[in-house]
Amino acid sequence: MALSIGVGVLDGFGLAMFLPLLQMVDSRSGGDVDSEQMGNLSFLIDGLESIGLSLNLQTVLLVMLLFFSLKGVMKFFEGLYKVILQQRFIRQIRFSNITLLSGYRYTDFVNSDSGKIQNTFSGEVDRVNQAYRAYFKTYQYGVMVMVYMVFALMANAQFALFVAVGGALTNFIFNIFYKKTKQLSKKYTSQSHSFQGLLIQMVANFKYLKASGLIYEYGRKLKNSITGIEVIQRRLGTLAAALTAIREPTVILVVVVVILVQVNLFGESLGLIILSLLFFYRALNFLMSVQNYWNSFLAVSGSLDNMTEFTEELARHQETPGEKKFGRFNHELQLNNLNFSYGSAHVLKGISLKIKRNETVALVGESGSGKTTLMNVLSGLLQVNTGAFMIDGEDIQSYDIRSFQQRIGYITQEPVIFNDTIFNNITFWDEPTEKNVARFHRALEMASIYDFVMGLPEKEQATLGNNGIMVSGGQKQRLSIARELYKEVDFLFMDEATSALDSETEKSIQENIDQLKGKYTIIIIAHRLSTVKDADRIIYLKNGVVENEGSFDMLKESSNRFKKMVEMNNL
Repeated sequence: MALSIGVGVLDGFGLAMFLPLLQMVDSRSGGDVDSEQMGNLSFLIDGLESIGLSLNLQTVLLVMLLFFSLKGVMKFFEGLYKVILQQRFIRQIRFSNITLLSGYRYTDFVNSDSGKIQNTFSGEVDRVNQAYRAYFKTYQYGVMVMVYMVFALMANAQFALFVAVGGALTNFIFNIFYKKTKQLSKKYTSQSHSFQGLLIQMVANFKYLKASGLIYEYGRKLKNSITGIEVIQRRLGTLAAALTAIREPTVILVVVVVILVQVNLFGESLGLIILSLLFFYRALNFLMSVQNYWNSFLAVSGSLDNMTEFTEELARHQETPGEKKFGRFNHELQLNNLNFSYGSAHVLKGISLKIKRNETVALVGESGSGKTTLMNVLSGLLQVNTGAFMIDGEDIQSYDIRSFQQRIGYITQEPVIFNDTIFNNITFWDEPTEKNVARFHRALEMASIYDFVMGLPEKEQATLGNNGIMVSGGQKQRLSIARELYKEVDFLFMDEATSALDSETEKSIQENIDQLKGKYTIIIIAHRLSTVKDADRIIYLKNGVVENEGSFDMLKESSNRFKKMVEMNNL
């Protein structure tokens, strides 16, 4: 605000020096400069005379040059500071949203709109940036309007008041545009969320859509969404173009009417009117710019509303970590009468069990029995509704859950592979120091993927492609295991980690897992019982209840349902 006022004041002083120039070429005044003709701005001329400067052409021109030069310097610092503030603003939004998303509760994330998240983090941030620029341009130019209004009033108060009233009346015209622009902005944001959601699903399901021939039909759906966005953009553009087109004619209309009234009705001096007009023409141009920028702000205000709503939604659903840091797992995990529900669906019912350090435990049961939900509770993704989850005798809620999860290696049916090098995939972008490279090689060896990696032409610098397209399913799974082992974890959670693999690859990876027994606390979910045959303990779940538990052979003897599963697996 201070810099904007400084720019306006220096510009006003520079413009005020035009009147002495006009007086010098006015034959009626004999070329003499009369400070009284400048109204309340006469202090400029009086000031020059008081310091002994003669009011000739050279002096006036040099003073004018000085004012405009200082204005240029002030304008530079104003623009530079504006860029710094804008970058700080956008960085703060991006950083804040990333932090909030990182702390977003898993239960709320799975029910969220992925298209909205994607669009808000990408396109909406750019539109909020546009809103920022437009809003503060409106603010800045509003300050400039006030500065020039003050100058105009000092030069010729009556003329200034008339023009001000005329300028204010134009706002009634612009309000019609404003309302329509704001409505269209909200529609644009909603349509963009929808498009991003469709795009995410197309990328995620590309293989199926391509193989089934449905990709072109789905593509038409995307194209229709794009067309809808274009229609809204065109209507917003039409409104913006109309505002730009009527701006200057409106300014000139107001000025012409006021000059005619001043000269013909009030007999005002044209000299004073011209000086006031210089200021007011500036003021009115800035006023019209205020109106245009305000409309530009409204055009993206839907994104600003969405960003506010999105940030508040993330903030409402944050995890509440405990204060105690989790170090190393020493004794046992214990569940006491644990219950968990998704809304009204009671998924886990009165679960009580213990898992000892470095024990290998398998969770088995029919689909919908609660296996994945139980694993998600054990990994801290889901919070207990009732009952207790204890780690080494401490309630999990007393721990900072992030420090606990950093000790977990999580391997899923679909391995998580990033489009980067093998080294960055395994080390999660650690620096390639001597110590980290040694850890990297050790993790490859433990996951039985060392020979494969070292046999590649680029070795650890080989890129894996989108979702690991450059390697087989078994190799992807071994690489994902290597990443978890590189982390030096206490737990290995394997959720259907081998069910998508062929029998030979599954057997090979199972041998890897067997080699890790006794070194980690391993919790496995598997439909193929061959994967869990050698587990220390198998927990059989039925409708969210632990129906039986024991070794493979014990369960085969004591549980008819488990025995039936064994027979169906041809074991």
